[in-house]
Amino acid sequence: QLQLVESGGGLVQPGGSLRLSCAASGVTLDYYTIGWFRQAPGKEREGVACISGSDGITYYADSVKGRFTISRDNAQNVAYLQMNSLKPEDTAVYYCAADDNPQGWFWNRPPTPPLGSWGQGTQVSVSS
Repeated sequence: QLQLVESGGGLVQPGGSLRLSCAASGVTLDYYTIGWFRQAPGKEREGVACISGSDGITYYADSVKGRFTISRDNAQNVAYLQMNSLKPEDTAVYYCAADDNPQGWFWNRPPTPPLGSWGQGTQVSVSS
């Protein structure tokens, strides 16, 4: 059974950077489509960045394009979200999710939360 654990969140000033990690265990991530989602208080969970398992196709929400980068290290069974030029509106709990079937969620625009495995989330706070 696939288990995901996020890390790397914290408090950062506007303009700063963080790198979130999503470590997987139980199953290798090689062919899994991975998504980073976030949820701010009072808002719905939104897809931030996703990467497909088979061919590395990526998706970025318009609000993070040019600032966030999703990547994966299949050898280490880890996915990353590099976040630069952070803004207060990026404040949210960030979750990683993985599903071996991208149909029904990854190809939606924006991607919808998959039914697969989810981590527990990590808090990102951007404030001066």
